[in-house]
Amino acid sequence: MTPPVEATPGSGAVAALDPRPDHVDPRLLHEFVDDGDFVGAQRWLHGATLPEIVDAIDRMDSVSAVAAFRLLPQDLAFDVFEDLEPAGQQAILDTMRGSEFGEFVDSLDPDDRARMLDDLPAKVARRVLEGLSPRERAMTAALLGYPEESAGRHMTPQVVVLHEHLSVSDALTRVRARGREAETVYTLPVVDAQRRLTGIVELSEVLLAPDEATVKDLVKTQPPYALATDSAESAARMMTDSNVRDLPVVDREGRLLGLLTYDDADEVLEEAESEDAALQGGASHWEGHYMAVSVWQMIRSRAVWLVLLLAVSMLTVQVAAGFEDQIHEVATLALFMPLLIGTGGKIGTQASSACVRALAIGEVRPADIIRVTWREAATGLLLGAALGALAIAAGLIWAPLSVAVVVGVSLLLICILGALVGGISPLAAQKMGIDPALVSGPMVTTVVDVLGLLIYFLVAVALLGL
Repeated sequence: MTPPVEATPGSGAVAALDPRPDHVDPRLLHEFVDDGDFVGAQRWLHGATLPEIVDAIDRMDSVSAVAAFRLLPQDLAFDVFEDLEPAGQQAILDTMRGSEFGEFVDSLDPDDRARMLDDLPAKVARRVLEGLSPRERAMTAALLGYPEESAGRHMTPQVVVLHEHLSVSDALTRVRARGREAETVYTLPVVDAQRRLTGIVELSEVLLAPDEATVKDLVKTQPPYALATDSAESAARMMTDSNVRDLPVVDREGRLLGLLTYDDADEVLEEAESEDAALQGGASHWEGHYMAVSVWQMIRSRAVWLVLLLAVSMLTVQVAAGFEDQIHEVATLALFMPLLIGTGGKIGTQASSACVRALAIGEVRPADIIRVTWREAATGLLLGAALGALAIAAGLIWAPLSVAVVVGVSLLLICILGALVGGISPLAAQKMGIDPALVSGPMVTTVVDVLGLLIYFLVAVALLGL
């Protein structure tokens, strides 16, 4: 059972209820809504934080999610909506009609609205744009003109801009006059007469400065900034490295366009890390909450990669089949195949994970491939020498010295191979315009497995005279 559709955000009923305990189980909200216990649902909402509410609604099916959303007071409803997954946003918009729809979408921040439109069906997106006021429509259209993963698409154009000649008193007057329309007032960009960025000033500095001081006395020149066409992820990482709350975004002539705020940068990095984690695990990244994604969608995200990896892994069977006679002649060789394959795969995964991260945060670039090659080769050599010696000693428990030496030498070479493949692949992928995370994890492991097995049998043939 669900509440009637005519119940709208803004009833204020939640505020009058006693708070629930600090720990709020998201499953309880779903149970309250499904049972028609709207008083219990409102009590839950009143005791929950914004992230808890978003998490609980994202877990629900569309009907229950809409019912829970309708119980929120209006101010909280806007904040919750902006953080919901696209499927939940669409379900909520589908229930709104007429003036309610127009007022709601008009109240969203332009950058959040632009990103929402990317994930909505064309028909719904068109309806959203038509429901906007001319001013909001123009700002949203301007943001949509930038590439989807760019800093321009994620910035907010609603900022309070100052000029150097303003006094502190006049600057504060401007902040008070325009601050309500801005998404943030903590960082105040400073521009010249042509709106070119000349620096930034923090609101706290303006508040603490004497009235007779000017913005020019407080401005920090040459602040970090991003071009609107730059990658949003690189801009967000620049913010982390520079330890700034908000990052100015400019055009190619240096004119201020907006700010990338810390909360939007946080979302960009979270999305990038989720995508990298999925790719490194051998799966496609999906949009939506894990608990709300269907089993079939999870299967689709994983099946393609598993089939591809299975096809590549068949090469290990082909390699083993090619040395079938040698395996029959020295049967103990087969005992050590899992050890060698497992170690080589782990070495490769470690190297690829380190290089993918280093690429992501700007510590290495594709141009560093020669230095990375040397470092990974040295790392693989030293690790391989140590592990190879251990393998020889342990191998004597199950095999004669000759076979143990084959295992040790093979492990040395496989460690070098794994480190090189794992370290070089992400850089080569980025050079070719491929996501580095795509060639790490299971892909590197599978390649090292195939080549490692080939190395093992070739070393056995050479040292044992097979």
